[in-house]
Amino acid sequence: MLSQWESSTNASPGPSAFKTQRQHARARARTHARAPTHQVRAHEQEPPAAAAPRDAMGAFSRQRFFQELTLGCLLPTAQQGLEQVWQLLVICLLCRLLWMLGLPPFVKHLFTVAGGFYTLYLFFELHMIWVVLLSLLCYLFLFLCRHSTIRGTFLSITVLIYLLLGELHMMDTTNWHKMRGSQMVVAMKAISLAFDLDRGVVASVPSPVEFMGYIYFVGTVIFGPWISFNSYKEALEGRKLSFSWLFKVSVSWVKSQVCLVISNCVAPYLFPYFIPVYGDKLLRGKKRRKIRWLLAYENTMSFHFSNYFVGYLGETTSTLAGAGFTEEKENLKWDMTVSQPLNIEFPRSMVEVVTSWNLPMSRFLHTYVFKSALKFGTFSAIMVTYTASALLHGLSFHLGAVLISLGFITYIEHVLRKRLAALFNACVLSKKCPPDCTHRNKGKLWVCVINVAFSALAILHLTYLGSVFNSSVDYMEEEEDDVTHHTIQKWSELSWTSHWVTFGCWTLYRLVL
Repeated sequence: MLSQWESSTNASPGPSAFKTQRQHARARARTHARAPTHQVRAHEQEPPAAAAPRDAMGAFSRQRFFQELTLGCLLPTAQQGLEQVWQLLVICLLCRLLWMLGLPPFVKHLFTVAGGFYTLYLFFELHMIWVVLLSLLCYLFLFLCRHSTIRGTFLSITVLIYLLLGELHMMDTTNWHKMRGSQMVVAMKAISLAFDLDRGVVASVPSPVEFMGYIYFVGTVIFGPWISFNSYKEALEGRKLSFSWLFKVSVSWVKSQVCLVISNCVAPYLFPYFIPVYGDKLLRGKKRRKIRWLLAYENTMSFHFSNYFVGYLGETTSTLAGAGFTEEKENLKWDMTVSQPLNIEFPRSMVEVVTSWNLPMSRFLHTYVFKSALKFGTFSAIMVTYTASALLHGLSFHLGAVLISLGFITYIEHVLRKRLAALFNACVLSKKCPPDCTHRNKGKLWVCVINVAFSALAILHLTYLGSVFNSSVDYMEEEEDDVTHHTIQKWSELSWTSHWVTFGCWTLYRLVL
């Protein structure tokens, strides 16, 4: 059963791997959607009802809310989402077309570097120099250690030290966090290349221009996702344009915009207006305590869909630039998938959630972190993996707290369900059993009840953990003490339920062991 655990719990990060880019893309849209009244607005006029602060919205009827929603949030969000990324989309398309011209590989790499540099400047201006310094440090390390066989481990440590020093000493926290997503992508690419060199997957250290082309691949440098070095080289071969390629780009783009709109304009107002399960007056005063789990679910849903927005946008840019396909014989499938929302919103288990949150990063962590740490034992490998994910995300208390909590939750859930499956000879494992599994009890009612109970438990965990990721945290990250207080306060309001439930599951596991 160890292989089952390895394949399912590869420790994908709980929070968005590209949270910083999501904040950047949503910053101006939030002005329309739910900005406090003291913020400077994009135009000099009174905010519409849908743009008012949440507590003030309780004064409006549902009819008035829906009247104002389209002009006050839906259209501005979609418009500003396009304004943020249209130049990136154009550059991705231009690179895709250039690679079809049969240019020498050296020239293709140069175009990729130029496109990546320009894109970084568009998003980060001169602060992009810190991303460039990281890439130069990584290549210098790979070149100097080209005869070593443990480059992956040493480069991982070097990159983490650089990221921690950068956050603590090199520049102010606010500007550093704006680049955190791109820094993560660069770090993951360099680390994966080092391990691939150690394992012989890549034959030799790439040339400087080839390495920089991979690092600054325009389709992934801003919104990700992580791709391997060999996938990058395949993208540069310049596959022919096809309807399936265009269809994949279009569908991913539409999905990204739908998720952005849901995150900004639907999820924050889910229960008072879209699903009015409580009255507007309950939003104010002491009665808020009665609906704290509903408010937490709204925060969680908004956070989830902002992650899906970045995931689908990453699919769009990488596919548009020519990456993200699989080839079977002469069949080319544009099938890059970053997130699987249905597996997260309607989960079978928390193990399924962490795997489906960001599939490319899950593969990265499983291949280069979990497998490398497995010699220390399964539980140790899991905690090392989640710790590595937390460090890649930066020194943020709420991110680290959520990720470490996820490590314990997923491990305890896995071992408990594995024990129950053996005890009852039933299909109640964290991952769905294949049709030809050897369990005697498969579709019986009590088996379904157990699986549904664990699904409900997973939704509770998601709501609890996601409650710390509301809009106020975006403005707190410069003061880590405020973030720490916010995280503890949110979980205290929910009575530390998820942690107590996890402890209860561990106790049950020990009793039936």
